Amino acid sequence: MCKGLSSLPASCLERAMELKERLRSILLKSHWNKSCSKMGQNKPTLEECLGWKQSFEKLLSSKYGLCAFTAFLVSEFSEENISFYFACEDYRNTKSPAKLSAKAQRIYDEFIGFDAPREINIDHETRDITRANIQEPSTDAFDPAQHKIYMLMAKDCYPRFLRSQAYGDLVCQAKPSATATNKP
Repeated sequence: MCKGLSSLPASCLERAMELKERLRSILLKSHWNKSCSKMGQNKPTLEECLGWKQSFEKLLSSKYGLCAFTAFLVSEFSEENISFYFACEDYRNTKSPAKLSAKAQRIYDEFIGFDAPREINIDHETRDITRANIQEPSTDAFDPAQHKIYMLMAKDCYPRFLRSQAYGDLVCQAKPSATATNKP
């Protein structure tokens, strides 16, 4: 029988925590470099980085902020939340009613359904409402689930991102914008 973590020596637990932190750091840096390298040599300005503290919406509306936040979620093993959120945004903007049903089923199967490969954390009531909504898909079929995930990210992931070493490093490495440095 497994006795759980308490049966392990303290040195093993400390080593496991060190390895977890090291892995988190590696994942964050490699994902940041890979996903954000497409943005060229430009990095976010100091003002832009500091602006992300104003609101979660401001962070999501910044291409660099979104990239950094997504990399953070990858390092936290919860990138399914942001992926689901933007899959819902894409679904909502679908112009062809004929495509709604297939898109709805794909999103449900990937994020909400039983044994979904990237299952999001929503309550059974929201899951049931969403399942009923996609039976006759409309552009707002995922609104309740999307709202739950947005609130989860805004109240949990976003504050942790702002307290993270990754965000702190971005702020430290960011350069003031040219307009900020030219002010008298």
